[in-house]
Amino acid sequence: MNKQALKEQVIAVVDAMAPELKEISLFLHTNPELGGQEYKAAQLLTEVAERSGFSLQSNISGYETAFIASKGSTGPKIAFLAEYDALPGLGHACGHNLIAAMSWGAAAAFAAVAADRAVSYLIGCPAEETTGAKVAMAEDGIFDSLTAALIVHPAANNNIGGTSYATHPLKVTFYGRPTHVASKTDKGVNALDALVMFYQGLKPLRQTFTQETILAGIITKGGTAPNIVPEEAEAKLTVRALSSEYLEETVLPAVRRLADGVAAATGTTVTTLHYEPLFKELINDLRLMELFQNNMALLGEPVTVLTPEDAGGSTDVGNVSHRTPTLHPDLAIGCNLVAHTPDFAVAAGSDYAQKRLLAGAKAMAMTAIDLLD
Repeated sequence: MNKQALKEQVIAVVDAMAPELKEISLFLHTNPELGGQEYKAAQLLTEVAERSGFSLQSNISGYETAFIASKGSTGPKIAFLAEYDALPGLGHACGHNLIAAMSWGAAAAFAAVAADRAVSYLIGCPAEETTGAKVAMAEDGIFDSLTAALIVHPAANNNIGGTSYATHPLKVTFYGRPTHVASKTDKGVNALDALVMFYQGLKPLRQTFTQETILAGIITKGGTAPNIVPEEAEAKLTVRALSSEYLEETVLPAVRRLADGVAAATGTTVTTLHYEPLFKELINDLRLMELFQNNMALLGEPVTVLTPEDAGGSTDVGNVSHRTPTLHPDLAIGCNLVAHTPDFAVAAGSDYAQKRLLAGAKAMAMTAIDLLD
């Protein structure tokens, strides 16, 4: 098997798909949909996949906008993960329009070139920015039989390696007893005072942890009127660590103990609730990293290799990586870009980004070629 020749075929297929991939990316960019509501995006991607002879399964793991499109029957099973949800008020400020187009380009090119040597999957994964469909999909075993799962994220630089923070967002609610603030007979129990004390305690608590940890949050409810002692006060926290084990077994129990201690000291009661599921830390597969880097070099694309501890953000791709060999590199679409900003949204819709996505699709499909038996 001449894999170099097959890679050259992959490059040709992706180049021929350039108008289609640009159309997909820009359609998603101009029609942003929030997590779990990506009906237009899912319809577009499933239609193009079916037109190319992919078999389709819809409504996966309880998500109407999740799907599995596959082509082939034997050999290595390579999945290209598509994300397509947008951010409230910002649109595609994380570039998921580009991710969807890149993954479809890679899946289609790999299927066309590998033919009967492998199974090519395009797996549609909704709600990465919120509940993370990949969490439920991983729990349902969707990724367990795969040889590899690949996804490329737009960014300011070409990077490979590193990790992501494990995160398990937490809502903390204190309950007190309301009364008029000027009452001479009943001072009430101030839930907001308790919440503020708890919030102030997060910073010194963070200093006690032996692994890198992020404790941040906002007060989402602080009372109903300034002349009424607040009966209920609520905060939403992002709680992150470099490993899901340390997060679940050390960090979160400590946060709950802090909340319980404040409640006991202030005469309030407190509840804690995970309002989004656990996103595990990302494990980039070393073999896939090497193959991808080599293929980027063939495309004339220099890549920076990050250390295993270099964490950035959180993603439900981490949950996939705990079930199958996974690769999640970055592809440069512009300089000095920061995700989840208006500038990033503009860059994701630029002509330059539509050209750059071709490199991501090619590198993924070429890496898949390397996995052929």
